[in-house]
Amino acid sequence: IIDFVIPAPRQNLLEAYHTWRGWAEKSACDYSFHVAVTWWDETVSEDMGTLTREHGVNSFKHFMAYKNAIMCDDETLVNSFARCNELGAIPTVHAENGELVFRLQKEMYERGYVGPEGHPLSRPPEVEGEAANSAIRIAEVLGVPLYLVHTSCEDALEAVRRARSEGQRVFAEVLAQHLVIDDSVYRNPDWSFAAHHVMSPPFRSKRHQGLLWKGLQSGLIHTTATDHCCFCTPQKAMGKDDFRKIPNGTGGVEDRMSVLWSEGVETGMLTPSEFVAVTSTNAAKIFNIFPRKGSVSVGADADLVLWDPRGKRTISAKTHHQKIDFNVYEGMEVTGIPAYTLSQGDVVWENGELKTTRGKGRYIDRPCYPTYWKNQQRRNEVATPEKVVRAAYTGPVA
Repeated sequence: IIDFVIPAPRQNLLEAYHTWRGWAEKSACDYSFHVAVTWWDETVSEDMGTLTREHGVNSFKHFMAYKNAIMCDDETLVNSFARCNELGAIPTVHAENGELVFRLQKEMYERGYVGPEGHPLSRPPEVEGEAANSAIRIAEVLGVPLYLVHTSCEDALEAVRRARSEGQRVFAEVLAQHLVIDDSVYRNPDWSFAAHHVMSPPFRSKRHQGLLWKGLQSGLIHTTATDHCCFCTPQKAMGKDDFRKIPNGTGGVEDRMSVLWSEGVETGMLTPSEFVAVTSTNAAKIFNIFPRKGSVSVGADADLVLWDPRGKRTISAKTHHQKIDFNVYEGMEVTGIPAYTLSQGDVVWENGELKTTRGKGRYIDRPCYPTYWKNQQRRNEVATPEKVVRAAYTGPVA
């Protein structure tokens, strides 16, 4: 698991990091952290250096959405991306234009769209596409690779396609949820059901789903994730009269693998090897923990899943292990389930029985300068223009 450290506004990054480390001591599996940059001054720059040198952090998260909370403005993005360049770290981005979202949220609410249906109306695909393109171009100018989290629509995917066709180092991620759930959920007459699907970016139309699958098949999208962020019904109900107050997030980390096998491999869209790549190996390479993670090889951590490709189960909140009262995949029958899971060589899941040990998980350092960063450095060197050598001007000056 690579979780997020999200500092409060103006909070010291190191302080936030140590808080999250303390909370994670109970983890049953190995883990690491992206650290969010939500504001900027020289102390942030210094903390980024300390985190990379002393704490094994090689990725920094940037939220382009959530105005008046944790949104990065262009000044913060530019400064943080430039610092990532100096450190050999990779910036990651939640791509939604926060100014547009803020304006559209106000507009939708004032027009009477106060329920969950207002959520996707305030965050259309164009909002994500604009932010994705902006982040990509900033990264291009500053000569830094970029990782786009939860790519959900054609607009963002096209920005990635163009950048990669031009040789830029841009990596895209898609959530399992966005591949199988569409935006009709927001118009469900059951408020609680619709509210439990409020996440950002929101679920899109089936047309966007099809394009995301094609992106995954073609290699344009590199990884799959869940952006696991759970809220129980009473917490979601904080926005019962105003969709803007519904906490954003869904669960899904427990079901990601089975959903992707069932809807990807079983339908012929992914090969078993591609399934392994997009669920494990590619992420390990991008975040520089391969081959310790993401491979079955001598010297690697013994984190293994023995997969039963014919096994079946029905997903339900009544039987899942997540501490929430709802599951966005409720009632979905999946083919392909884990029979055994090993963590550090110990069996932690065996034919439906959980055997984890609280606190057994280890923090995993992720060094800077993965192989693609070295390539990026060389590209930056080649692209450096030659200086013009000329005699000094000695004439009059007005």
